[in-house]
Amino acid sequence: MSLPARKELLEHVQERYKKVQWNDKRKILDELIATTGYRRKYAINLLNMNKKEITARENEKRLNKKKYNEAVRQALLTIWHAANQICSKRLAPFIPDLLAALERFGHVSLPEDVRNRLLKISPATIDRLLETERHEGKKGICTTRSGSLLKKQIKIRTFADWNDVVPGFLEGDLVAHCGDRVDGSFLNTLVLTDIAW
Repeated sequence: MSLPARKELLEHVQERYKKVQWNDKRKILDELIATTGYRRKYAINLLNMNKKEITARENEKRLNKKKYNEAVRQALLTIWHAANQICSKRLAPFIPDLLAALERFGHVSLPEDVRNRLLKISPATIDRLLETERHEGKKGICTTRSGSLLKKQIKIRTFADWNDVVPGFLEGDLVAHCGDRVDGSFLNTLVLTDIAW
């Protein structure tokens, strides 16, 4: 049931609830719980509130909804980049140490409320706040191009053709240590992995 439908139902039920005797109130309450899925105490509180109290409660929830604002997000971005963009579960426990180091060397200067929010932030919230930045930098830099000669010479194997339990079956990958840019000189590492080991 949608929120507007629940509000409308609550308004109609409230009128009946306030007019009837105690025995009938229990039946109305049971119907409301069955229809909306509310817990009993919550439903009783809603039925006993007037419209002004319900509206004030909803407005209060809307005002407090956004706990982590743009200032927190920008400070978190600075910390995340200083930690070499590690995942949120590894970043969260080290935020106090990283924040202290960044403040000590003058890289950040935060108001007390922003600092307190950063110290309490959870990995899930970190993921949510950094979602756009992660997607922007998602695509890696590729320094290798597929050659047309090799494509014709390498046979395509099906799942039955792989014999990867025997030592000597290697998978290779060329890694470019170039950071964000491929211009200039940089190192390449050829990584060979023996699947059997």
